[in-house]
Amino acid sequence: MTLESPGHPFLKNLEEKRAFLTPKGKTLADFVAENPRQAVFMTTRQLAQAAGVSEATVVRFVDRLGYRGYPDLIQGLRELVDTQLTLIDRVALTRENGAVAERVFRVVEEEIANLKEFYETADFEIISNAAGLLVESPRVYVIGSRLSYTFAYYLGWSLTKIRAHVHILRGSDSTSVDWLTIAPGDSFVVIFATSRYPNELIRLARLVRRLGQKLLVISDSATCPVNQFADLHIVVRCLHFPVIGSPSLMACLINCLTAEMIARAGGTVNRHQENLEQTYRENDILFSLDGLTAG
Repeated sequence: MTLESPGHPFLKNLEEKRAFLTPKGKTLADFVAENPRQAVFMTTRQLAQAAGVSEATVVRFVDRLGYRGYPDLIQGLRELVDTQLTLIDRVALTRENGAVAERVFRVVEEEIANLKEFYETADFEIISNAAGLLVESPRVYVIGSRLSYTFAYYLGWSLTKIRAHVHILRGSDSTSVDWLTIAPGDSFVVIFATSRYPNELIRLARLVRRLGQKLLVISDSATCPVNQFADLHIVVRCLHFPVIGSPSLMACLINCLTAEMIARAGGTVNRHQENLEQTYRENDILFSLDGLTAG
């Protein structure tokens, strides 16, 4: 089944580089464009056989398109396919046969591969800059929608344990527009965007850019349509097609940002947390062994 996504960077690159391909390379390009859901799972040998070309043609094809290697091309193709998969498609792609242990092993193995990829490709300078803005900006607004609201809430909740003036907004709530419009110009906005990228997040990112507030976008793809509005963005790539989502990557990044923020904030964190703990005790917010003994 051909994917109708002419605006996607992968297909744009394919079209732009077509003139530099050999006749066999163009045959291969046509096969990939027409059969992305099959090609994304193929090895170089399988792709060459399916397209009726040699493996050498596949290697030259990858080079002519400007990718570092075949895995890099497949990742770009995976991002194209991922933006178009419905829930039904995702379920169909999962391997349901076998014992429970096999499915658990597969899920854990995929998450480990994702985390390894994140560590090996993370831009530590951007993470450090993002943590600095999260600590130093007068006000922070964290936004997510659908699945990504989970991560927005987690980061926002973590921030409230470190600093004041944190606002968590649900992108699907139209009052987010109000909050951003009346926010001071020196506010820092964070938007989490995960495939399949809700349109309201694109609109909110465009609004933030128009208002002149600084924007950090945390997404799962370099081709995420929200990235274009960011002052800085962090990409945590998922290497497979999750049925619902892959929360471990985003949670790990949030934990990294939290650790960096605490390291930067120094003594102000202690004072902030002392005030919180006092309020917890005074209002009996959290379970306490002392209270259980007294009872």
